[in-house]
Amino acid sequence: MEEKALKPKKNTRTIEEINQKIRTGDAQVLTAEEMKRLVESSGVEVAFKEVDVVTTGTFGAMCSSGAIINVGHSDPPMKLENAWMNNVPVCHPGAAVDLYIGASAMSEMPPYEYGGGHLIEDLVAGKEVELEATASGSDCYPRTHLKTNLTKDDLNQFYLLNFRNCYQHYNCAVNSRDETIYTYMGKLLPRMRNATFSGAGELNPLMNDPNYETIGIGTHIFLGGTQGYVIGEGTQHEAQSQDGTLMVRGDAKKMSPEFLRGAAFTRYGTTLYVGLGIPIPILNEGLVKKTAVRDEEIFTNVVDYGVPRRDRPKLAKVSYKELKSGSINIEGKKIKVSSMSSLKTARKIAVTLKDWISQGEFFLSAPVERLPLDSASTPMKQTEPTAFVFNVMQNAVTCKETEAICDVAKRIVTKSVNHIVVVDGSGRLNGIVTSWDITRALAEGKTALADIVTRRVFTTKPDEPLETASKRLAQHNISALPVIDNEKRVLGIVTSEDVSKLLGRK
Repeated sequence: MEEKALKPKKNTRTIEEINQKIRTGDAQVLTAEEMKRLVESSGVEVAFKEVDVVTTGTFGAMCSSGAIINVGHSDPPMKLENAWMNNVPVCHPGAAVDLYIGASAMSEMPPYEYGGGHLIEDLVAGKEVELEATASGSDCYPRTHLKTNLTKDDLNQFYLLNFRNCYQHYNCAVNSRDETIYTYMGKLLPRMRNATFSGAGELNPLMNDPNYETIGIGTHIFLGGTQGYVIGEGTQHEAQSQDGTLMVRGDAKKMSPEFLRGAAFTRYGTTLYVGLGIPIPILNEGLVKKTAVRDEEIFTNVVDYGVPRRDRPKLAKVSYKELKSGSINIEGKKIKVSSMSSLKTARKIAVTLKDWISQGEFFLSAPVERLPLDSASTPMKQTEPTAFVFNVMQNAVTCKETEAICDVAKRIVTKSVNHIVVVDGSGRLNGIVTSWDITRALAEGKTALADIVTRRVFTTKPDEPLETASKRLAQHNISALPVIDNEKRVLGIVTSEDVSKLLGRK
């Protein structure tokens, strides 16, 4: 009796096969978080057999966002040259009535916390906005000034067009300085008293398909509450280091302000929070393993944003499990950490996308071209050298706190300086006194140096750009900055006069 040949197990499926199951209502769809739990409980083979699509989501600040709009021709016609919407300058990319609203553009009138991101949100919400434009005029475009009010229904086209979105990785930010700084990672307290991060970790679309096996030009996605598409790799896409980004496009007239929100970061500027989700078709068991990635397997760098250089120091690597716990440990120090993005909204995006697919309202698309896997981002070519603090710093004249005021006064005269840096026995910064402090103390009959030392001292480091140090001098209305190392040992001093001499020669 002949044995029947065993039918080989099928270990692949196609996007068209999945789309057919979506049409018939038979597709099995899980969010990325649900998929991870299934793989953990039942294994890769079972998950591949049972699941057709995994949905992902992320909702965070995407400064490299914007919208293309076409406002139509006025009567008489006008070629817009300079334009503002709700006092936000909007870019004129070339054609007569096409405009680009940049998310990070800021209002030129109060409230200055309003920007391009808010303008896009207002248009999406159906609000009326003011358009003002000027032009030089020509025979075919004679009009030179225009002022009108518009809603999204008055626009011929209104497309969200974001050139760098959906970061595969994002730094965790800290600040080693002695002063608070304000960044695109939010408010960072001095001496690493807090940390901030962004990204959805195991829900992040690009972490669930890290080699872009199913993501490329033409991939159908969730964007801002409606359906959109990937139109290419984003700017600064770095596949080699798994720092990929996406360029995306969608019809903003159909979007929702729930998933597209303008925002302002204190003393930094405006931005746009963008909701983005990508369905990952489970074409093979390899994709099952990729979509099973957990927060504890996803790492990012802790970066010192207190150093104003392109190559900021990377202090440690931490997992998203640690980040989401609310605290991280750096060099033995426990640091409170908070997210700059919304995990709650990212989850809602993944669930919404799951519902669309399950209800037959959203179909998958195979990319017509995959994203590059060998790209790397290079720094700007600079033809002029950058001036740093070490280019102008002088030797600091120092004293101990125990010295008499009259002795310090003599040192000011003999050394021809206006600032004396107060140090301890190891040369670490304790404070600063100025010639004015000494003069006033002598006039008032004071003898104890400790009574006149300024304890809150603004400092700099040798490798800080001189422009940054100059801004700090102006910001705090001071005339000198002690130069210190990471252990607060005094290396020198830079004065406003030193800065002016060098910058004045440029």
